[in-house]
Amino acid sequence: MYGLVNKAVEDLVCSKFGQDAWDEIKQKAGVDEELFISMDAYPDDITYNLVGAASEVLGLTPAQVLEAFGEYWVVHTAQEGYGDLLKLGGDSLPTFLQNLNTLHSHVSVVFPHLKPPSFECTDVSDTSLRLHYHSSRAGLAPMVIGLVKGLGTMFATEVTISQTCSREEGAPHDEFLVRY
Repeated sequence: MYGLVNKAVEDLVCSKFGQDAWDEIKQKAGVDEELFISMDAYPDDITYNLVGAASEVLGLTPAQVLEAFGEYWVVHTAQEGYGDLLKLGGDSLPTFLQNLNTLHSHVSVVFPHLKPPSFECTDVSDTSLRLHYHSSRAGLAPMVIGLVKGLGTMFATEVTISQTCSREEGAPHDEFLVRY
């Protein structure tokens, strides 16, 4: 994953739990990096190790850490100068979700080693849709839940999301019911 992701994890932990918590998480995760370079690619293991260590240090489940990070990510990326790019995704939550693959295509121009997930929206109505999440990375479905919640905040839309199929339980991909 890119340093931008790991830097956002650091910013989330420091803003909510303080620098000492971040230092302990880095130590437990075996991460020696003094700082993460946003545009540099890092092994996925670093991010997974940080999530595991954060879970242990903060007394949260890995799913809770990933969900909190997903919510934070939406705000963080907008604050870090990607707000205009996010605006290209659409002017409503359902439109944005339907444009996620296009958004990732634009981002991959800047981040050439990006391995983005893919998304498909089905059963789209005025009040809900099914979001299908395909990724080469395992275990990140809770982050999708947080991302959708963060997007709800971004679009000032009350949203609920529930996972209806799980790759962890043998489904071919993760699926979510998103109500807005």
